[in-house]
Amino acid sequence: MRHDYCIGMKSLFVLALTTALAAQAPPQRAPSTNAPAEELPAPITVDVDVVSLLASVRDKRNGLVANLEKNDFTVLEDGKPQEIKYFTRETDLPLTIGLLVDVSRSQENLIGVERSAATQFFSKVLRKKDEAFLISFGEESELLQDYTSSVRLLEEGLNQLRVSSGVSGLHPGPVPTASQPRGTVLYDAVYLAATEKLRGEVGRKVIVLITDGVDQGSRMTRNQAIEAAQKADAVIYSIDYQDPSAYGPFGFGGGGGEGELRKMSDETGGRVFKVDRKHPLDEAFRELQDEMRSQYSIGYTPSNSVKDGSYRRLEIRLANKDLKAQARKGYYAVKPPSR
Repeated sequence: MRHDYCIGMKSLFVLALTTALAAQAPPQRAPSTNAPAEELPAPITVDVDVVSLLASVRDKRNGLVANLEKNDFTVLEDGKPQEIKYFTRETDLPLTIGLLVDVSRSQENLIGVERSAATQFFSKVLRKKDEAFLISFGEESELLQDYTSSVRLLEEGLNQLRVSSGVSGLHPGPVPTASQPRGTVLYDAVYLAATEKLRGEVGRKVIVLITDGVDQGSRMTRNQAIEAAQKADAVIYSIDYQDPSAYGPFGFGGGGGEGELRKMSDETGGRVFKVDRKHPLDEAFRELQDEMRSQYSIGYTPSNSVKDGSYRRLEIRLANKDLKAQARKGYYAVKPPSR
């Protein structure tokens, strides 16, 4: 069930980052009993052996296709067809969005545009049962707004976006690293969002990254961030947003992180939205909104029921060969966390 528990103070969130990165194990969130009964959503009962997939389908013109039926899909796990047990189209499953915004020095001139576009995005995409949280990341990750369905609170969190870059002195930050300079802890932020915030949730779970894709100083690797997202059943959508002027008068040597973003998004079933003069940020958000509202939710019980922690490759095939499905590439067969 969806919980109302909050980590709360930002200092505790930074402490959670240190603990999570050291232990590499997701903590469990306790349910709150303080909310009135009428505000608590109905519990959702799920089969712990069900593998859930979110899929988007596009035609040859890259247009979204939202009118398919269960028989149009075939799911293969490690090459073996699986029986689809659950299938919904344009699902109303609760949506949890983690928006992660890069506030390193190279993004300084973009923060104002990000703040405005993200506010409009939240106002259009969030429905009654949906929730979102906001994390900024530069030389450290910071929780600016915990779970909420309030656009006003998310806007207040967005108004707290400030540049976070290397500082000098005896206390370089809440999570100092003596042996490695920290500039943009992108992978750490993804890992933390997946393990601390999303792994215990049900329904559709999405991480939205706004960044140039450059990581400097993360303790986690890209592959560890991908694994954490896969274990949380979270889809990563990346918005590749760069300021060429941040890398010199001609923009030489800047960005270069699109390949890293593409890898994270492809492996988890998301995609990369490239922002430029012809494709502004608010248009990228509109496309993301359309995609999240045109998904198929697919569930099956794997024929290989062994929970040995191994990685299982997934593939979705469509009856219409002119269509292409977009979904995560695999999952880890681990036992569900104890409640």
